[in-house]
Amino acid sequence: MATGLLRRVIIRVPATVQGARISLNRAHASEASVQQEEPQAKHTSNPKTFQIYRWTPDNPQKPELQNFEIDLKECGPMVLDALIKIKIDPTLTFRRSCREGICGSCAMNIDGRNGLACLTKIPSGPSTMINPLPHMFVIKDLVVDMTNFYNQYKSIEPWLKRKSPPETPGKEILQSKEDRKKLDGMYECILCACCSTSCPSYWWNPESYLGPAALLHANRWIMDSRDEYTKERLDAVNDEFKLYRCHTILNCAKACPKGLNPGMQIQNIKKLELTS
Repeated sequence: MATGLLRRVIIRVPATVQGARISLNRAHASEASVQQEEPQAKHTSNPKTFQIYRWTPDNPQKPELQNFEIDLKECGPMVLDALIKIKIDPTLTFRRSCREGICGSCAMNIDGRNGLACLTKIPSGPSTMINPLPHMFVIKDLVVDMTNFYNQYKSIEPWLKRKSPPETPGKEILQSKEDRKKLDGMYECILCACCSTSCPSYWWNPESYLGPAALLHANRWIMDSRDEYTKERLDAVNDEFKLYRCHTILNCAKACPKGLNPGMQIQNIKKLELTS
């Protein structure tokens, strides 16, 4: 009996070992197939060329477009992501800050249209052209001089002006929900200059025409029920060039990354000028 059991064990052991060898061979075969497939996945790419405006005051030659090619599979979906990827060239200069469409720093011209690089998806196609905001003095590459733009904004005195003190000293000045709603479509402006630099009237008269952004903010304070300098504000912009250079082309509305309509606000100022 003992001899019979021993024979059964001896007969079964080789079968177990053989099964283990088969399983091991299958595992090696599957690993080999995975290793063969992985290199194929790594080699797939999605190249795209970005033509970027380059000019530096250190070498004041004629501006040129420089080509940069990146793999979109190794990059985020927005134009700003592509620029950060291209920033391996340390000489490329552009403004950026919040990446959330709040600060307005990364305003530029992308494929012929003004917009924020952080909110603009990388366009489809083999190449994309990126230029600084049009008709502005270029400091370097994609960075423009915003001095004149900010001075025009400052000229409309964008702060609350009162002739009388608050009813309750040290307390806020109350406003009804209806009056507060009148400010919608104006207070959201982030001063990115996309609208003003898309306006032909601003291109032709940048020193004298206030431009869509400044006039939108002027109307914001004219319409504020808490402000007591409405007449003075209307008189300040009632000028042939400051206000009436707007010909309602409405490029500003198309260019605004926040979906605002500065042209409509300028029309409102013109209507108030007629009735004041």
